[in-house]
Amino acid sequence: MPTGSKRQAGFGYVGLMVAVVIFGLGSVGAARILASTDRGEREAELLFVGGQFRTAIRSYYESGPVAGKFPEQLDDLFLDRRVATPRRHLRKIFIDPVTGKPEWGLILAPQGGVMGVYSLSEKVPMKRDNFDVEDAGLLEAMLPAQQASAASMPIAAAKPLESTVKLTPVNSQTYKYQDWKFFYRPAEMIQKANRQVESAAYSPR
Repeated sequence: MPTGSKRQAGFGYVGLMVAVVIFGLGSVGAARILASTDRGEREAELLFVGGQFRTAIRSYYESGPVAGKFPEQLDDLFLDRRVATPRRHLRKIFIDPVTGKPEWGLILAPQGGVMGVYSLSEKVPMKRDNFDVEDAGLLEAMLPAQQASAASMPIAAAKPLESTVKLTPVNSQTYKYQDWKFFYRPAEMIQKANRQVESAAYSPR
C-alpha cells in the first residue's frame, strides 16, 4: 500500500502532466493566432503594395513627353527617363509580402507595356470581402463566371481584362493570391470595353 509521500508524489506527477498538456494546447492556440495575424498583416501589406504599383502606373501613363503609354518594365516606374530630369513614380520596387520575393506577375496592356501586377503566390487568401473601393476589381476573381458577366456590364470601371483574369467561385480552393490583380485601366480603355459589351449584348444571335 503506497505511503502518503508516494501518493503525494503520484498526484504531483499527474498534476504536472495535466499542466504540460494544458500549456501545450495553449501554445498551439497561440501559434495559430500568431500565424493568422501574420497572414492577415501580409495580406494587408499586399493590398497596400498593389495599390502603390497601380498609382505609379497611372502616374507614368498620364505623364511624360507623350502621355498614354504604359511602362515597358517595372523598373521604368522607379526611374522614368523619358524626360530630361528622371522622375520616380515609385519609391522602390517592392518585394511581394506573401512570397517574400521581388518577382511579380505582369499584366500586359493590349497596346503594349505593363498595366498591372499580381502576386505569384498560389496560396489561398483569408480575405474574401470588405475590399476598399479601389480594390473592387479583386472581387471579380471570386464570382462565378455568370455573376461576373452580369456585374461587369457598362459601368464596371474596375473590370480586369478577360485575357488576364480567371473567374472562380468564392468557395473554390483554386482562389489564390494570383487572382488579386492590381492594374490601372484608363478611361478610354474602359469605354472601349463597355462598347464591346453593349455591342455583344444587343447583337443578333
